[in-house]
Parts: sequence; C-alpha cells; structure tokens
Amino acid sequence: MDSASSRRTHTTPQRKNRSMCQHQPACPTADSADREAARLLAHHPEQGWSLLCNGVLVFEDTGELLPDGQIIAPHRPLGTAQVMTAA
Repeated sequence: MDSASSRRTHTTPQRKNRSMCQHQPACPTADSADREAARLLAHHPEQGWSLLCNGVLVFEDTGELLPDGQIIAPHRPLGTAQVMTAA
C-alpha cells in the first residue's frame, strides 16, 4: 500500500448554516438587541441552558453564547435595594 496516498485529505465545500427560525414572523437575529425574544427550541433547566431558534444559547445566570462564538456576560437586573424610585 502506498503510504502517501493513504495520508491524503479530502476537503468538502463549507456548508452555510441555515437559519433555525422557520416560522413567521421570523424571530430576532442573534446579533440584534432583542435576541432573547426568540422562540425556545430546547430547554434544559437541569443543565442550566436553553437554545433559542436564532442559535443563541442562554444560560440560567443570564449569560449567552452567540452562534459566532461571542460571549455575552451575565446581565442580571438590579435588586430592588439598588433601584431608585421617582418621588
């Protein structure tokens, strides 16, 4: 057997990711400010994460992982002790 031919690598054309959002009206995209308003595709509270139809992974600590690999740090709302009310 020719060892050089057994080491060849075959490349395949890159596939484009189709949008997971197939319903109308379409959900906000992963790069929009309201991305968390997208529909749930998978919900795993025992593991602490949910997958939205725009490809965003939302974690129970309010952190997010976008489809392009960008990380959004947790952004919990302020507690009531830190909120000021108008007089």
